[in-house]
Order: sequence, then C-alpha cells, then structure tokens
Amino acid sequence: MATYKKRGNKPKNKVEEQQFDTQDSTTAEVFSTLDESASKTEAWVAKNQNYILGIIGVIAVGVLGYLGFQYLVQEPKEASAANEMYYPQQYFDEALNNATAKDSLFSLALNGAEGKYGFLDIIDEYPGTKSANLANYSAGMAYLNMQKYQEAISHLEDFSSDDAILGALAKGGLGDAFMQLNQPADALGYYESAANHNKNDYTTPKFLYKAGVASLELGEKDKALKYFERVKNEFSESDEANTIDAFIGMAKSGK
Repeated sequence: MATYKKRGNKPKNKVEEQQFDTQDSTTAEVFSTLDESASKTEAWVAKNQNYILGIIGVIAVGVLGYLGFQYLVQEPKEASAANEMYYPQQYFDEALNNATAKDSLFSLALNGAEGKYGFLDIIDEYPGTKSANLANYSAGMAYLNMQKYQEAISHLEDFSSDDAILGALAKGGLGDAFMQLNQPADALGYYESAANHNKNDYTTPKFLYKAGVASLELGEKDKALKYFERVKNEFSESDEANTIDAFIGMAKSGK
C-alpha cells in the first residue's frame, strides 16, 4: 500500500530519496489508474446513455402504468362489478328460500332481466374482478340446484377462495355434482378437500359425512368408517352426528 510523504519531510540519504521516489511513482500510478477507470466509465455511460435512459424509461412507464391501471381502470371496474352483483344476488338468495319457483329465480340470477346483469353477464363483462370470481361461485351453485351438473362444475372450478366457508362449500359443491354424475371417486376427492379446507363446526362434519358416503359407494368401508367416526367423536353436536351411528354400522357390516 502506497504511503504519502509528510509535508516538509526531506530524505536524509540516498536510500530514503529512492524510497520517496518509489512512493511517488506508486501513488501516481494509482491515481492514473483511477483516472483511466473513471474516464472509461464516463465513456461507457456516454456511449450507452440512450440504452440506460431507455431501461429507466421502461421501468418508469411500467410502474406508472401499473398504478394507473389500478387506480384508473381496475378499481372503477371492481366498483362497477360489485354494483352489478346486487340484482342477481337478490334472486339467488330468494331462490334458496323458495321451493316453488326455484328454477325460475335461479334463471333470473344467472341471466338477469329488465336490462340488469345476471351472474353470467358479470363473469363475461368484468373478468379478473372479485365480483366475477364470486359470480362463478353463485352461478355454479345455481346450476347445481337446477341439476345442470356439467355447468355447475365448469363455474365452480373457475372459483377460488381462501374463505373458510365459501372455499369449502365450492369444493363440496363440486363433490355433489360429480356424485350426481355417478363419479364417486371424483366426488370423494372434492369432499376430502372440502373437509380439510378449514376445520369448523359447519363445513367439516358436513363433508366428512359426504366423504364417508362416497367411500361406501366405492366399497372402501375402512375409509368410510374413519370419516363417520370423526363426525361422531369430533362433531357430536352437528346435524350429521344425529344419524351417524347408522352409517357407522353400515361401514362395519360385512367387514
């Protein structure tokens, strides 16, 4: 490492004079190298400044574009879609509580009327929004109640949610649709997924019970017994527990 001469420090002899000359030479080389590096850096920047500015511009445009999309496009789109959900959701809720006109009410919820959007319109017109995602759930459940199982599957598969209840109900709805199509193996997979989605006193015993029934249908009595006993032991206060002893007996019979 080069050292600097102290001001006013003169060499006492030839040896020290040679040492100072060597130090001066080394220091000069260091600064010369730094000057050359700086010059090369400046030259590279000057030569490639359009490229550098282009990259900065692309990044800036990307950030501004994202922010603009969020605030000027996506948020108004979300608000408009949420507003459109009010009309079909009314018919959907009414259909769930009206046994006589159920299909016609579900149809209104799906297709809309009087210039108002239905769930299917919201899915088509507002893709990528939270409302369109929720519309897929409602449309799937509407079709399930109308016994249109393929359509139910199509929409429920397009729905995704981490919500403890809705996420489980959507998976369970897929299980119900496959069960009605006489595909108990597919149904069992969805029932198991629904039961494991979130442990709670509402959806978990419901889908453990259905998983047990599907297992019986497949002749897998050991698996069915495991699910039925979980209902009995872990969810004794649930509606499913009221008749679970009979199903435990069925799972044990012939073993």
